[in-house]
Amino acid sequence: MRKPAANPALAKTDFEQLAQFRYQLRRFLRFSEEVTRQRGITTLQYQLLLQIKGFPGREWASVGELAERLQAHHHGVVALISRCEAMGLVRRRASAADRRRVEIHLTAKGLRCVTALATRHRDELLSLRGEMQLPIVTARVEEE
Repeated sequence: MRKPAANPALAKTDFEQLAQFRYQLRRFLRFSEEVTRQRGITTLQYQLLLQIKGFPGREWASVGELAERLQAHHHGVVALISRCEAMGLVRRRASAADRRRVEIHLTAKGLRCVTALATRHRDELLSLRGEMQLPIVTARVEEE
């Protein structure tokens, strides 16, 4: 029976595919940095707005949920929310179901902002179709 090797060697094509993927990913991220800056916000602020709007099943998210989705520390997300709130992009609301939980909602301004930016990001991704692909890294197998 064959099983994947513990530390399979990478072939040259594996490196090429990984490098190409990182290059395409970086190009997309640079695009994102430019269009968000043009809109007057940071990429992290855009990501916050996107996670609120795109949260599964509802139109708001808690601070803890946003911290998880942004892969950031709770206190950093609180500061990010405060900056976005000062810009009029989001508002905090105490949960009706659990007064200990704070819900973060988009304002009308935040919704307009995230919609415009998400449209630009979607269009850019569509233009990259065929260029940006997940690398197919081959696993070497060893005989048992």
